[in-house]
Amino acid sequence: MIPLDILGTYFVACLILAIAPGPDNIFVLTQSALQGRKAGLLVVMGLCTGLLFHTSAVALGVAVIFKTSALAFTLLKVAGAAYLLYLAWGAFRSGAMTIEGTGNPVLKNGQLYRRGIFMNITNPKVSIFFLAFLPQFASPARGSLALQMLELGFVFILSAILVFGAIALAAGSLGEWLNRSASVQRWINRLAGTVFVGLAIKLLLTER
Repeated sequence: MIPLDILGTYFVACLILAIAPGPDNIFVLTQSALQGRKAGLLVVMGLCTGLLFHTSAVALGVAVIFKTSALAFTLLKVAGAAYLLYLAWGAFRSGAMTIEGTGNPVLKNGQLYRRGIFMNITNPKVSIFFLAFLPQFASPARGSLALQMLELGFVFILSAILVFGAIALAAGSLGEWLNRSASVQRWINRLAGTVFVGLAIKLLLTER
């Protein structure tokens, strides 16, 4: 069991890291603004489910593959970039939606949730980050390192839910107002597409 004082320091660090601008923040922001709070929260849950994969990978030592194998890193990186470009293509092709009340998401709940999972799992930097960050707060003297990694991973997920959820709620409120204008909505779709392209390029240029 990790002492509470260490967990407290770790939790604050996690919050700061979650707040810092990055692909996940932007992804939640754009999806929430385009499709509403519910859509954004579903994406958040998908992203955090993806974090379970990375947490388990680090706990089991699988993430070492992505740190030592250039081929595995490159394949996952290309898969993630391809998916981002697919999202960009869809955003550029999207027209204005008819919004009633608080708005209905274009994608079904399951699609939004899976989109968040795929976005997170195909980012190899997350596994490498977990591999580098989590062990700093663990110690063999406190027992099983695998269990400590799981504990730290769940705390990180909690911080991500808090921060990303707040982003989704705030952006969703703005999106409900913006989506009432067809021209503004098309502009947001194009902006989202541009963001996805930028994230794909950034991911492709990422080195181990």
